[in-house]
Amino acid sequence: MNLNLHNSEFLTSAVDSRGYPNHALKEVAFVGRSNVGKSSLINALVNRNKFARTSNQPGRTQTINFYRVDTICLVDLPGYGFAKVSKEVKQQWGQMIETYLTDRLNLVGVLQLIDVRHKPSEDDQLMINWFREMDMPHVLIATKLDKISRGRYQQHAKIVREIMGADPILFSSQSKQGRSEVLGAIKSLMENADAR
Repeated sequence: MNLNLHNSEFLTSAVDSRGYPNHALKEVAFVGRSNVGKSSLINALVNRNKFARTSNQPGRTQTINFYRVDTICLVDLPGYGFAKVSKEVKQQWGQMIETYLTDRLNLVGVLQLIDVRHKPSEDDQLMINWFREMDMPHVLIATKLDKISRGRYQQHAKIVREIMGADPILFSSQSKQGRSEVLGAIKSLMENADAR
């Protein structure tokens, strides 16, 4: 499966199922804590800086954003965990994320992003365990690799592996290290869905 990454467009934003695009494309969702780099990863995949809106401010993505990339759809979900928003808004986001992940028939898998600089949070662990319980195909990606020295990559990856029980793809949106592995993971999710 070869994707034409230049043939990409923003489709729509939604807060519930009424706003989801009505299409037959398979979807891969990006989940992770606020400010972990979901939008930056999408931009790196399509080689366009401003394709998905990024921000230094945690909690910027407050809707579910759908991006068509050739014949698939990438879905950027609001961040879980820390964000300077009210408790009610956090609950709405949690519900928005869970409803999408449990009810969306187009969804074939999830990329869970965690910040390689920090120990995975309780939220990160709850999320990956939930994917396992739901039998949801998922891939773990450790972002912000450029923020630590090369000599400490493996040490940080080991902590992630031990806590999350999965081998992460190490990724940097700056150097694009790990980009081809992430694209490979997306293709595998698509192909495995076809085989099911």
